Amino acid sequence: MHEQDKAIVQGLVSVAWADGNFDEREKEMLDALLEAFGASDDEAKELRDYAKDERNLEDIPLSELSYGDRRNLFNHAVALSWIDGDQAQSEVDFLEKLRERLNITEEEAKDISAVATARAKALLEAEAS
Repeated sequence: MHEQDKAIVQGLVSVAWADGNFDEREKEMLDALLEAFGASDDEAKELRDYAKDERNLEDIPLSELSYGDRRNLFNHAVALSWIDGDQAQSEVDFLEKLRERLNITEEEAKDISAVATARAKALLEAEAS
């Protein structure tokens, strides 16, 4: 697993904890990302253990994230904020702080958010039917 992929996963763990809960759907998304990024068994265990403790913005290893990685993280973060079917105000607030921390402009974040939100809602509707 590449270091930047690990950093993206660590960032998403912080997003998952934004509402104070790391629930089953978020754990499933973590597992899917670990598989997609080709995590070894040891890496997957390390990141699952990492996710057991509440994380915040300061836990995101920014030095491991390129320009594109930061946008990728923000895109996944927006989608993750909808994973339980609702985007809590605490998650919206967290995304704004994440945007600032990742040094993404408001305009760019708006575009990324619109695409990620539409995708997340479409997936939720497909699951419901």
